[in-house]
Amino acid sequence: MKFDTDKLDVIRQTVRREVEEGHLPGAAFAVGIGQDMVLQDAMGYAEHHQGVVRLVEHGTLFDLASLTKVVATLPSVLSLVDDGVIHLSQPLVEFLPDFAAGDPRKERVTVFHLLTHTSGLPAHRPYYRMCQTPSDVVSAVLNEPLEAEPGSRVTYSDLGFILLGELVRVVTGERLDAYARRRIFSPIGMCQTTYLPDASWHDRIAATEAQDGRGPKVGIVHDENAEAMGGVSGHAGLFSTLSDVVRYVQAWLDPNAGVLSPSVRVVAVRCQTRGLNGVRGLGWVGRGDGFDHMGDLWPTTAVGHTGFTGTSVAFDPMSRLWFVLLTNDVHYGRDRRGIRRLRPRLHNLVAAAIRDVPWR
Repeated sequence: MKFDTDKLDVIRQTVRREVEEGHLPGAAFAVGIGQDMVLQDAMGYAEHHQGVVRLVEHGTLFDLASLTKVVATLPSVLSLVDDGVIHLSQPLVEFLPDFAAGDPRKERVTVFHLLTHTSGLPAHRPYYRMCQTPSDVVSAVLNEPLEAEPGSRVTYSDLGFILLGELVRVVTGERLDAYARRRIFSPIGMCQTTYLPDASWHDRIAATEAQDGRGPKVGIVHDENAEAMGGVSGHAGLFSTLSDVVRYVQAWLDPNAGVLSPSVRVVAVRCQTRGLNGVRGLGWVGRGDGFDHMGDLWPTTAVGHTGFTGTSVAFDPMSRLWFVLLTNDVHYGRDRRGIRRLRPRLHNLVAAAIRDVPWR
């Protein structure tokens, strides 16, 4: 696959214009095919607030927000499937028996349902307003009633991935952050990917949203429920750099990568929700789903995911095309969401830069 370098430069120019016009604080992004990178850049502000100005660099860490679901929680759960410790059709109550209290339908919720967002759990609840400790949040999620029959519809749910994080902890005896670091991040070489970044990394972390006159969050997870859980959760909380997220995406496309088996990767990127109201693999968002951010020109086999702070990844397991975009879009306020308009446009530009399109 070959690219038009002039058209690739349009991607860079488009992001720079968004920064210069004040629509986007800062960004780091890369485009590639398999293990090869054809475009990489970083620009704009890691922080621009009340006289504090820091620029985005290639080593800047971003709050990944919901990319945590597919970068930490998904591979951790899939590794347990690979290792024969769990299987997808197992009911969650086998690991978290308190989940079944009060609703017999919950006994039918499986690991598969949680990974495909078909558990029947609601999308979100503001637990941070009512819970005092991380264990309070977990208890509240465990006791949450279902809104739909398991397997009957797709509802993108933070709650399901909070419970998957708990599943990892119960099964392995390690908290999700420790297990993901040992089993996923370290083998891939993602040495700058972490929950709860150390204070010494402060100047390298992109700021997110200002909170109640206290200034922007830097190194503290933006998601309020994840913060209420102590910063470590299955749905949000991970921080990483462009180079590390690129390594992670490339591991999904490398037939020789040893962290997850080729077999489990094939199952994960395949649509598992045919006949329902969404297009979901295991964790991944497919083309045509309501959360599909990949524009108009990417192939039907592509998958991806987004994060509320302004992050996203997309890749096609067939052509091995990929695009990683990390921004701190919420730094200027969650009501100024330029990224929602920008994401599909940039993905169109990536696809339009391909000279010899391999899909039809």
